Amino acid sequence: MNSNHLLLEEPIRMASILEPSRTSYFPAMTKIVCTLGPKSRSVEVISRCLMAGMSVARFDFTWGDAEFHQETLENLRIAIKKTKKLCAVMLDTTGPELLVVNKSEHPIPLEADSLVVLTPDQEKEATSSLLPINFGGLAKAVKSGDTIFLGQYLFTGSETTSVWLEVKEVKGDDVVCLIKNSAVLAGTLYTLHVSQIHIDLPTLPDKDKAVISTWGVKNNVDFLSLSHTRSGQDVRQAREYLSKLGDLSQTQIFAKIENVEGLVNFDEILQEADGIILARGNLGIDLPPEKVFLFQKAAVYKCNMAGKAAVVTRVVDSMTDNLRPTRAEATDVANAVLDGADAILLGAETMRGLYPVESISIVGKICGEAEKVYNQDSYFKKTVKYVGEPMSHMESIASSAVRAAIKVRASVIICFTSSGRAARLIAKYRPTMPVLSVVIPRLKTNQLRWTFTGAFEARQSLVIRGLFPMLADPRHPAEPTSATNETVLKVALDHGKAIGVIKSHDRVVVCQKVGDDSVVKIIELED
Repeated sequence: MNSNHLLLEEPIRMASILEPSRTSYFPAMTKIVCTLGPKSRSVEVISRCLMAGMSVARFDFTWGDAEFHQETLENLRIAIKKTKKLCAVMLDTTGPELLVVNKSEHPIPLEADSLVVLTPDQEKEATSSLLPINFGGLAKAVKSGDTIFLGQYLFTGSETTSVWLEVKEVKGDDVVCLIKNSAVLAGTLYTLHVSQIHIDLPTLPDKDKAVISTWGVKNNVDFLSLSHTRSGQDVRQAREYLSKLGDLSQTQIFAKIENVEGLVNFDEILQEADGIILARGNLGIDLPPEKVFLFQKAAVYKCNMAGKAAVVTRVVDSMTDNLRPTRAEATDVANAVLDGADAILLGAETMRGLYPVESISIVGKICGEAEKVYNQDSYFKKTVKYVGEPMSHMESIASSAVRAAIKVRASVIICFTSSGRAARLIAKYRPTMPVLSVVIPRLKTNQLRWTFTGAFEARQSLVIRGLFPMLADPRHPAEPTSATNETVLKVALDHGKAIGVIKSHDRVVVCQKVGDDSVVKIIELED
């Protein structure tokens, strides 16, 4: 992979670094996905999260029941109306996750250089020397010398709530391990990860199917985050399941890459999925630490060239307990943007962290600064070269719209779309200006009732870098005409002026269909 597209725009004046950042309606082109939980579920806090830059709310079903998450979602809906900020909903599955069963929920101290037994007998009580787990096949999957990681939530191994274990021997169904570092397992959830070992459990277990078919269907979720995706077949099976659940056939599937199996099968997973989540918590365990950055850059590049969203996780972990990120974390966020990430996913930082709003705000500011020096010209040329010739009709229109917008220094690109595909193709070429995606609703029927499409498509663009959707009036005719287009365009221009991204005498590039033809036009606004 040629990595020249990662270079900054040159030259950068050192003095310019000290200049104050200019405020904007859009804190950043890069999107922010936030996990809502105990510290971020009130209407007040969610409203502040939306104003700070959250565009996708993630509901993690690894913990918390459906009732808890439903209450949080109802508060999100109130906050959306209150702030007038659109927000998509992502359901995150548990997947084949291994857990320690601690029924008493008492803290469990583990001492370095002592032994602990992992047993599938869940009736036994968890102690410092015996830990029941929810998987009966561990003894058959591991051997002496293998590494096991254990802790609350996801971990790096540096926290005092997680441990590294070395398998010493297998005794029947039990696994005897040497504890490598002292820690205290405190809390209600302890995840277990075996490094580079295949775990023979379904990617979409019955527990997840039950949540999707009830909570997911009830709330028409926009995205399904498929945890521990290991192959393209995993995505196909999940899509087949969603297709049987009515409106969820439109739900986009984001494959969560968390282990070496996902890395090895990355290309086929990318082909099947709508987007990729690089779950660097588990990836940092399954891969040698010095290899994680390489996979991130290669994976994000592949997503960019395919025009599919790339989401990066675990960026400001220290803000779970601190008001400011470390210097390394701030640099890491910027590098994810320069790599080409579409979105940053915040987990513990917003779910149980002390500073959810501040975490979103600082990540947004870092993303905005990185975008200013992103080498769009180099990226554009590489993307065009990668796509090759002859281009498809849609690809040609999208790249032409971006090229024109950059040449005339347009303030925005306005794209009319019904499926969202045209807008996503424009975003693939990473224009330097925001893309207002005007989603034109379509009337459809299932023979029992009439409904309008458009809401799904509008919300699903909220995870794509540079895309900012608005839903057109469904009363306009389904088939675009010149008069209809002009009416919708005026609404879009007025919206752009209202939010401050379009001013008098600005140039705007418009991408739309006129009859059967796709048209790119440039307009210059008057006073």
